[in-house]
Amino acid sequence: MRSSVVQDVQFPKQPALQLIYDTAPIGLAYLSPDCRYLQINQRLTEICGISVEGHLGRTVHDCVPALATAVEGIVRSIMETGEPVTGVEVYGQRPGHNDERCWITHWHPQRGPNGNIVGVNVAAEEITDRKRSEREIRAARDAAEKALQHLQETQASLIEAEKLAALGRLVAGVAHEINSPVGTSLTVASVLEQKCADFAAEAARGKLKRSTLSDFIEVVESASSLLVGNLKRAADLVQSFKQVAVDRSYFDRSAFDLSEVTEQVFLNLRPALPKNNLTLELDCPPDLAMNSYPGPYGQMLTNLFVNAVAHAFPDGKGGTITIRLRASGAGEVEILFADDGCGMDRDVLRQAFDPFFTTRRDIGRIGLGLHIVHNIVTNRLGGELHLDSAPGKGTSVRITLPRVAPQRGTDG
Repeated sequence: MRSSVVQDVQFPKQPALQLIYDTAPIGLAYLSPDCRYLQINQRLTEICGISVEGHLGRTVHDCVPALATAVEGIVRSIMETGEPVTGVEVYGQRPGHNDERCWITHWHPQRGPNGNIVGVNVAAEEITDRKRSEREIRAARDAAEKALQHLQETQASLIEAEKLAALGRLVAGVAHEINSPVGTSLTVASVLEQKCADFAAEAARGKLKRSTLSDFIEVVESASSLLVGNLKRAADLVQSFKQVAVDRSYFDRSAFDLSEVTEQVFLNLRPALPKNNLTLELDCPPDLAMNSYPGPYGQMLTNLFVNAVAHAFPDGKGGTITIRLRASGAGEVEILFADDGCGMDRDVLRQAFDPFFTTRRDIGRIGLGLHIVHNIVTNRLGGELHLDSAPGKGTSVRITLPRVAPQRGTDG
């Protein structure tokens, strides 16, 4: 039976076609409709380790039993539909080897003179190395994605730490400023208390003089004025701290005057000026109405200030920090934050906003200050910023913000 099938459906014996079979760099075979090998080249025999002669006339069940069911299904489909089947991946092991190999196969019908399908041509190209490379690339990509996720989580954690550090600086500034008016108020109150006791004792003895009464009234008026002034200053400091602090209302949107918030922020930061031999110039015209986020805006200014103190004047010679606010058309405001410090070279300027880039890691800086400024301006406040600097010529940050900030989701 086998010989009659082989004789009825013979592989064409043209010399040119036989030469292609013998020299082709890919595996080639010709199957009968009942899945017998009528022709096969040496390249394809590597799959199952059987010689060309060992294949001829034998079924796929005899030669590659693990693939027989799949092969029979493909051949049956071609016989029924007359359509080729291409791009089928086949996996297997070569005899005596434990490594899995992969081939991509293409199956095309072979038609006789009357158009009927008399066999199936198979072409198989080994893609084991390509598949291995793809797996390695996928593994490397997965590892990179995990590393990126870890980096983003670390960055988010450090940004939160930097936010808390900014809050700490605000707290320290407010505590320093409040200490002066509260201390003065306590001293005045103590003096007033003693004066009241002396006045009451003299009045009880019935020896109260007009001059004593006049002196007491003058002391009370002076003390009251001092108390009101100092307590009002303390109350203003507390209010400014509440407006710009990083607390649960940090991301609350509200209407505010940009000049007022700017002045309140720097009121808290002024204690850092004398010990760093710095002068602050504020040019804040009134009536710059905003509908935005005062908390992030305050943190942005705080980070710019702290960054300037740490980097612009490293030698302690001091200098001037200038902040100017201006209306920019009907819908925007422009903030110029500048210093006359040491400036940056081109390489530092190029990386200034990159996360974790710093030139002062030796004093514990982690390189997130300006990165946070950039994120606040562009993401939270919906603005743009431009950094300009040169060695010995100071640094300026020009920020343009919309008066009405874009609506954002709640940040954490």
